[in-house]
Amino acid sequence: MDSLKLDKLRFWHRWQEAITPTRRLLLVGVLLLLLAVVVVTRQTSVLLAPVNPAAGEPVVVNIPPQASTVKIGQMLYEQGLIRNTTFFYIYTKYRKVDYRLQAGEYTLSPQMSLPQIVDKLVRGEVRTYSFTIPEGYTIKQIADLLAQKGFVDREKFLAATKDSYDFDFLDGVSPGENQLEGFLFPSTYQITRGTSEREIVRMMLKRFDQVATPELRAQARERNLSVREWVTLASLIEKEAKVSEERPIIAGVLYNRLRLGMPLQVDATILYALGEHRERVLYRDLEVDSSYNTYRHTGLPPGPIASPGEDSLKAALNPTNHNYLYYVSRNDGTHEFTTSLAEHNVARQRYGYYP
Repeated sequence: MDSLKLDKLRFWHRWQEAITPTRRLLLVGVLLLLLAVVVVTRQTSVLLAPVNPAAGEPVVVNIPPQASTVKIGQMLYEQGLIRNTTFFYIYTKYRKVDYRLQAGEYTLSPQMSLPQIVDKLVRGEVRTYSFTIPEGYTIKQIADLLAQKGFVDREKFLAATKDSYDFDFLDGVSPGENQLEGFLFPSTYQITRGTSEREIVRMMLKRFDQVATPELRAQARERNLSVREWVTLASLIEKEAKVSEERPIIAGVLYNRLRLGMPLQVDATILYALGEHRERVLYRDLEVDSSYNTYRHTGLPPGPIASPGEDSLKAALNPTNHNYLYYVSRNDGTHEFTTSLAEHNVARQRYGYYP
């Protein structure tokens, strides 16, 4: 036997003599512990990873208020978003966020890892919905639109418009069914599922408050208009004007008539009094018994007839200076403006309003 083999044999015998049963048991324990660490690390990595990183449709999960961490974990597991409910509970405990998971409607995906899902729940990144209120809509039209989209109960929304709200532009507005007409600002809004009718109304009032700046309100005061009168005038312009360039011109017509004490004779106020939409106002409609009938009553109607947009609000404060007293639709969205009744009647015949 050569010297090298002899040295290896001696080393082996000495190592065996050095490893007592106790040391051998300890070594086995260390190896098992290392193996357990490897297994746990790998398993943890699997549990933290997305359930389906390659595919999977988004899932909408509605977490109810005061849901426990265990309940949330069960919901996520049932939707195929996490692999293990117990590990979800342990993970949120470890991160000390188990009591910070927020209720709401979430859009989640099997492609998201567990940390990504938990982070989203902690931040409360709930699903949002958008809706747009067109310019010139009445409160009832707004209620119908939101109810059709499933965002509100129509009657609850209308009831919410009769509540009181702490905005100074509403000072002096008499409470009642139409108290907020004109003040629910037409714009695009983002809400979450479960946003109450009152919260939506308040959101729209807040937007009006932002658009109706102190500078614009000061201009209204300079014209001896209250905020309600300003919005009323703007609502008439909104309903009458079809193209933006004509808004200040129509405003000028209304100012000229108010100055002369002439009835405004705005067809849109007749339709508001009737509570319905028509392409044309009929002669018999002009007899409707209403304070909104601007054919029978001079001055502004008692309140707005729709929600005016920003352009109409500004046009109401910046009318074009001219001598026009009449206008008639050309049936293409524009109007022909005239200074006398004779000219107006000729224009009406031209566009088919008289036989």
